[in-house]
Amino acid sequence: MSASFSFTKGLHDLGNGCYGYLQPDGGWGYSNAGLIEDQGRTLLVDTLMDLPLTRDMLDAMKKAVPAAERIGTLLNTHSNPDHTFGNQLVEGAVIVSSDACLEEMQAMSAELEDTRGGIRFGWRNYGDAGKFFNEVMWTKFSPEGFVQTLPTDTFSGEKTIHVGAKEVRFIEVGPAHTKGDVVVYVPEDRVVFAGDMLFMDGHPIIWSGPSSNWIAACDLMMSWDVDIVVPGHGPITDKQGIRGLKDYIEFVQAESRPRFDAGMGYEEAARDIDLGPYAGWIDRERIVLNVYLCYQEFGAEPESDRWAPIGAAGRYYFDERAGKL
Repeated sequence: MSASFSFTKGLHDLGNGCYGYLQPDGGWGYSNAGLIEDQGRTLLVDTLMDLPLTRDMLDAMKKAVPAAERIGTLLNTHSNPDHTFGNQLVEGAVIVSSDACLEEMQAMSAELEDTRGGIRFGWRNYGDAGKFFNEVMWTKFSPEGFVQTLPTDTFSGEKTIHVGAKEVRFIEVGPAHTKGDVVVYVPEDRVVFAGDMLFMDGHPIIWSGPSSNWIAACDLMMSWDVDIVVPGHGPITDKQGIRGLKDYIEFVQAESRPRFDAGMGYEEAARDIDLGPYAGWIDRERIVLNVYLCYQEFGAEPESDRWAPIGAAGRYYFDERAGKL
């Protein structure tokens, strides 16, 4: 069996108690989630970017799966807001994440408090980075009622639980996209909920790296007996989708190295790269962030201003839309 699901908003029945919740077009902030049900027990994989989106998702799940009226366990695959900012709505659930994911979320909590919401929904003082994120994300989502809600049960490495009689494995594969990435594998159903270890038809972001860990995670998922893969962003796929993401990471590595060796800066290098087969993927400005990460792996010093690479991606974004690239 291979994955053949339409990329439409809402809940998709994967069979045997597994469901994927999709949000086209899969760009900034529009993430996917998952639901697993067996014998009246439930596991939710990730929440969404804000409370209205998460509430709509939970309502759709309850309508299709009565047992989803009470979610027993919520697994956050990683710390990014579009996978965690709806946590407070899953009342009574045990919230599980990797140790590293919790650490990142705790750091984010302190930052949210320090900036009085400036990071959360509206970047007022971050130059090109703020202009970019306000354009592509923060103005599209609602901060109303948001309360940061952290995981209550963490692990490192691997954790196996049972949802009813169904075995579900949580496997930590980070640091890669973030410091604490986790994928969810349901062996008997041959289903993987990949979180942001898989973007489909869109450029991924290597926030943390190393990129070699992401490649290793792709190899691990492809080694499993898997038919259906729910990515963190984009349409449902199969192992071919994982292969395509691995090829992309290797492409960025291969294109970045000679430009680094030639002394190009990462922003210049990203603009110089012909995206070739990836030109049709959305969020092309992320190539800047990915080249930046590769440059650090090659030995470059990180920017002293941590918003600078996002600002560089923003310049790429606006120049592309103005026909300057």
